[in-house]
Amino acid sequence: METNNKQHKKKKWFAPLIFSLLLTTFLILLSIFISSDSSSLLYLSRSTTTKNSPHFVESKLRVSSTSPINSVPRIAYLISGSVGDGESLKRTLKALYHPRNQYAVHLDLEASPHERLDLANFVRNEPLFAELRNVRMIVKANLVTYRGPTMVTNTLHAAALLFKEAGNWDWFINLSASDYPLLTQDDLLHTLSSIPRHLNFIEHTSDIGWKEDQRAKPVIIDPALYSVNKSDVFWVTERRSVPTAYKLFTGSAWMMLSRQFVEYILWGWDNLPRIVLMYYANFLSSPEGYFHTVICNAEEFRNTTVNHDLHFISWDNPPKQHPHFLTAEHYQSMVESNAPFGRKFGRNEPLLDKIDSELLGRNVHGYVPGTWFSRANPNITKPYSFIRNITELKPGPGAERLKRLINGLLSAEDFKKNQCS
Repeated sequence: METNNKQHKKKKWFAPLIFSLLLTTFLILLSIFISSDSSSLLYLSRSTTTKNSPHFVESKLRVSSTSPINSVPRIAYLISGSVGDGESLKRTLKALYHPRNQYAVHLDLEASPHERLDLANFVRNEPLFAELRNVRMIVKANLVTYRGPTMVTNTLHAAALLFKEAGNWDWFINLSASDYPLLTQDDLLHTLSSIPRHLNFIEHTSDIGWKEDQRAKPVIIDPALYSVNKSDVFWVTERRSVPTAYKLFTGSAWMMLSRQFVEYILWGWDNLPRIVLMYYANFLSSPEGYFHTVICNAEEFRNTTVNHDLHFISWDNPPKQHPHFLTAEHYQSMVESNAPFGRKFGRNEPLLDKIDSELLGRNVHGYVPGTWFSRANPNITKPYSFIRNITELKPGPGAERLKRLINGLLSAEDFKKNQCS
């Protein structure tokens, strides 16, 4: 009887034991299968990712976005000058001012401390600038040599500052104190509202002609790269051959560049901007070649160029290296050019008063009136109290002129042919 009870108890727990062993075995096999299958899928996923991923981390870098087309754009301006240009720079700044834009002003180190301090106080204390904080002075002045690479480094410095401090903007325009607008900012912003933001207005050509022998092959040194005293560039005995790693381009030193291209120039994620910059450090009149060579050798940007510098300039006869000072005799040609900017103007040139009264509607000390600011009166206590909606524009005849220029450039039969040719 006792033996039968023991056998009964053994049968009672033996069956569950066998079932649990079978279940455990099944679960282990299932786990192995799933693990193996998952590993295979993970391997395939990794293989696919590895196969399709870029070879370089730089390839993952992308330029920042800009405002959508048909919205009112923002312009970032650099206005630069040298000794004696302080008052001209102030006048040009006021003629260009709009609360939607951003501005950097620079007087180079050749200007006296007094002159630079006067400009700094003007930027700091002008009521509109103080209220809206969209004008900044490069207080740590650079020494800039005419025709030297320090003009390029100064432009890059200002662009970097505007990237750091000026928020979002769509185009960068470099001007000097001897430039002046030929239309209002309402005219400019209105016309640019319908223009694709990726376009770069930069006059350029690969036909460097005589510049190959007189600019590309000689090696120059700009003393402003290492000295605190300004002096002209000088040549060294050795000459060099024309680059073979990239093609040289030349053109105007004045341009309107897209935010994307300026960001590429500053970041240089494929190193082309830095390599070309090192080459142009020993190139005479490098501002007339550096940006042009980079943009036309960068696959991402070579098809974004519009071959125009947006300036009216009266050049000397060939080789077109020295612009005439503009006077009243140039007025009609200047207006008919449809260009938004003119250069080169002498200090206190009477033609500027004519431009103020007939093209800008500005009095000699005030701002250019527009929808944002209808009372261009320097004597009111708080001029910024009259600011309205800064996205509402009041385009005038200047907008029609600029529209004719840009439409003509973009619709020309040889438009594509003129891109980096």
